[in-house]
Amino acid sequence: MSPFDDTRLDDPAALQAADHLLRRLAMAGARVRAELEASEDVLSTLTSDGFRPRAVVAAGRDARLVRAVLEPVCPVPFLAWPGPGLPGWAGPLDLVVVLAGASEDLDAVSAAGEAVRRGCGLMVAAPEDSPVAIASAGLRHAIRLPSQSDDQLASAVAVLQALHQMDLGPEVDHKAVASILDDVAIECSPNKDVASNQAKDLALVLADALPLVWGGSVLAARAARRVVEALRLASGRPALAADAGHLLPVLNQPPRDLFADPFDKAEELRPALIILDDGVEDSGVAEHRRKLEQKAQAHDVRVHTVTQADGTDIARYAALTQHGRYAAAYLGIGLGRYGTATDDDPAEPGIPSEDPAW
Repeated sequence: MSPFDDTRLDDPAALQAADHLLRRLAMAGARVRAELEASEDVLSTLTSDGFRPRAVVAAGRDARLVRAVLEPVCPVPFLAWPGPGLPGWAGPLDLVVVLAGASEDLDAVSAAGEAVRRGCGLMVAAPEDSPVAIASAGLRHAIRLPSQSDDQLASAVAVLQALHQMDLGPEVDHKAVASILDDVAIECSPNKDVASNQAKDLALVLADALPLVWGGSVLAARAARRVVEALRLASGRPALAADAGHLLPVLNQPPRDLFADPFDKAEELRPALIILDDGVEDSGVAEHRRKLEQKAQAHDVRVHTVTQADGTDIARYAALTQHGRYAAAYLGIGLGRYGTATDDDPAEPGIPSEDPAW
């Protein structure tokens, strides 16, 4: 792997070569708006109508994000289902929510098909001609939200808005989510130099480090997993998102060798602790954070905090995740993995096409 070259982060040629990746990140807010506009007709007629399912089962990509938002407030049991099919008890009294993209997702297709077979209530967020949409066509009264892209966050926001209107979840305020994503795009723009760009600054922190990413709340922890996926793909290095109990032992690092040659490629990479702070005030979260920061300081491990304390739960999650994705993109640019002839060119910088982190 090429060494990290920090000059690439402000080099117009390098940034222009990676423009397709950075532009997709910048359009995240627009995709949320497009998703909700496309679903407007469906959402305008959607109410609880006095019906409350016995339980909600979410399947497909980002089902765990939907669970993280709904579980604390949903008035009925909520389950994120990771495998094919559905749990054995799911039936006509239950609502199945399937999130899918344009590409074939066998587990999501299986869940939608099984919901049709069992006569479950069904909500699908997928492009009109996608395999999941086709599999759900046999259920006449299914709720279909026509996804406009493969943006997982955008489709999740549409689903959360629909569930809110059915009195099953909190208010989402998709306009606030889109707006905060626009704000992140401005803050992390390639036109802003390293000195004033939070994402480029984080990329510098991770230039010669193994990322350990921690979020204290349920949603911040979910964002940490997303950020780690992006960092792994951008750097080709190990990266870990976990709770404090699993990260504390990893922070037990030997003292830094003051006489080590900084240009020695054989020098072992040390971890860096990245804290995602979504402003949740909880004594347990505060205590875990204190222990992590104390251990990092005692073992000479760098700590970097990304903070987003304003907005709704899902807006703060979106902002933290997007900051991490921008940092991953700049890390990949600095390492020469993005914006070159060997560019991995993922659909979104550092974003796997599926969500394996169950």
